[in-house]
Amino acid sequence: MKDQLEALVAQMYSSGILYSEAVREFKKRFIMNVLQQNRGNQCKAARELGMHRNTLSRTIAELKLDVRQLRDGGRRPVRSEKPALLDKQKLVRLQWHSNVQQPWRGNGSATAQIN
Repeated sequence: MKDQLEALVAQMYSSGILYSEAVREFKKRFIMNVLQQNRGNQCKAARELGMHRNTLSRTIAELKLDVRQLRDGGRRPVRSEKPALLDKQKLVRLQWHSNVQQPWRGNGSATAQIN
């Protein structure tokens, strides 16, 4: 790989590509490759690149990269369209909360004990 990189650098230099252009192109390809591996997930890609998510997002904007094509196309469903499993989970949580003893509410009687 080192030989390939050396040959590429030599070719770029001999064809008159400026350093800033070479660095920009390298960043574009490197970031796009990692984003492709993570199906457009910027949080995962940033973690793999060793940078903060906001830095990656800003770099994507600066390089004018179009990452929409990398996503699965599926967004999170709207709350009203989520499966009924969530309703079941809410029900279980509500039942748990009602079964937990809550000492600050007392035993349900209207009288309070004063010591």
